Amino acid sequence: MTTMLDELSQSLAQNVESAGPSVVRVEGRRRLPATGVVWSEDGIIVTANHVLKRDDNIVVGLADGQAAKATLVGRDPGADLAVVRLESDDLTPAKWLADGMRVGHLVLALGRPGRTVQATFGIISALGDGWRTATGGQIDHYLQTDVVMYPGFSGGPLVNSDGQFLGLNTSALLRGVSLTVPAATIERTVNALLTHGRMRRGYLGVSTQPVRLPEPSRDELGQETGLLIANVEPDSPAGKGGLLLGDTIIKIGDTPVRHHDDLLSWLSADRVGQKTPLTILRGGEIRTINITIGER
Repeated sequence: MTTMLDELSQSLAQNVESAGPSVVRVEGRRRLPATGVVWSEDGIIVTANHVLKRDDNIVVGLADGQAAKATLVGRDPGADLAVVRLESDDLTPAKWLADGMRVGHLVLALGRPGRTVQATFGIISALGDGWRTATGGQIDHYLQTDVVMYPGFSGGPLVNSDGQFLGLNTSALLRGVSLTVPAATIERTVNALLTHGRMRRGYLGVSTQPVRLPEPSRDELGQETGLLIANVEPDSPAGKGGLLLGDTIIKIGDTPVRHHDDLLSWLSADRVGQKTPLTILRGGEIRTINITIGER
């Protein structure tokens, strides 16, 4: 037993040492710095959005003790991610793992709020399907751990027993829960921010609430609920396209719309500028209206 525990201890310590060069300190707020992860050797750093309280005067502390000024590339508050860039061409990028995780796997959360890397130990406590955050971000899958998120650990990586980076830890998406933004979400966000400087999101311009459809419509459409339009914003894609207060959205494209998340999930970046048919219920009559999706 002593040998097994010693081997585990040595393995974890080795993983921290190996991952350390890819873990940096991010100074973007008053008082306590936070943590970031090296995305690419040419100076791209990913961190948590909520730890950057300013858009300039950002400093990144590297594993070798040097500090360098960084510029903000962009933010995705919905996924609590931010990307900064510093002038460098010899950083050590993290090695990411997008799948293969199981509940019960041992993990390490790493942070560098000071000069040296710090670690805390735990397990993956829950895995789930993709989900949408309260601020509208689309997360590819749910990843919860029981690791203790010490001050300054947000923006740091979750590392498995092989030293692979599973995602970015954050304390801001759900209060009181240690969540990790998975590697797939980080990659999608970093690529979008490097390309556009912001996260593009589709925009319709309506406020809605779920309602139960009249019985004849339920039988004809094969769905129980739709989204009743409670407000149409002036000069919005919905307004320009002819949607009216009191219409009920039933489908967008070929996708049934039963709840808010159905509509929000459909309004992804690649839908911006597309002319899209909306199936609605107006005065008991099923109609189709073409809407050009805008950008939020």
